[in-house]
Amino acid sequence: MRTIKQQHQAVSSPIADLVTYRALPTNSVDHLDPFLFLNHHGPQVYRPNNRGLPFGPHPHRGFETVTFILEGDIMHQDTGGHQSIIGAGGIQWMTAGSGLIHAEVSSPEFKRTGGPLEILQLWVNLPAKDKMTAPAYTGLQEPEIPTVTLDEGRVNIHAVSGEWAGTAGAMQPLTDIQLATINFQAGGKLQLPIPAERTIFFYTIRGKLRVNGQETEALRLTEFNYDGDELHIEALSDAVLLLGHALPFQEPIVAAGPFVMNSENEIRQAYQDYQAGKFGRWQ
Repeated sequence: MRTIKQQHQAVSSPIADLVTYRALPTNSVDHLDPFLFLNHHGPQVYRPNNRGLPFGPHPHRGFETVTFILEGDIMHQDTGGHQSIIGAGGIQWMTAGSGLIHAEVSSPEFKRTGGPLEILQLWVNLPAKDKMTAPAYTGLQEPEIPTVTLDEGRVNIHAVSGEWAGTAGAMQPLTDIQLATINFQAGGKLQLPIPAERTIFFYTIRGKLRVNGQETEALRLTEFNYDGDELHIEALSDAVLLLGHALPFQEPIVAAGPFVMNSENEIRQAYQDYQAGKFGRWQ
């Protein structure tokens, strides 16, 4: 089994009136190659006639964003011409690649009626060879994401990308990134083989779990060593887990605001290209 290196507590980092916990990076961990960043928005309840999510138009280059909508919704628009409203249980996968501008706000209906909201956004790096790939976007509603049911119904794996218990995920991304959200009923058990050379991303969203003999709970990111090829997970309560794994790229990472590249020169070029309108014009 993999041994655990450290557990990292997500830190409160509110954005306007949006409850937000930043799980990556924090003072105790910078990144888990190739996983760069995780914000956990909510859970909270919005009143009717609210302003919704505050993420107006902004640029990205050099990585991918994967957004998990647990409750509420997100209305996406970008300069690549993509638009969608994704509801609870759905995901958005955006490849920023060479650069685009996008906005992530709440739908008019959610602003009017309000309701519960909980959303996670994960940034996944792109290798140098793919950083300038053409931007792309896919939005999937909950029924479009395959579910694998195990342990007599006590474990439900929502297979976002890669392969989980023999079931292909909804997305086949540019790189071999495997991602899933997993819902556990108390007492549910899951055993997964993951090769020792792969980075594991293990973030407990809700509830309490025991993984490879160590307990963890909501708002904790568990970091593993590269010394074993199995995860043994047991739910100590009803719980929700964001789980991923990937081979590390082992390349330089230079991040500045909304851009993640391999060198300072590439960051400067990203700002120049954005200012020159090469990411498209927001309408």
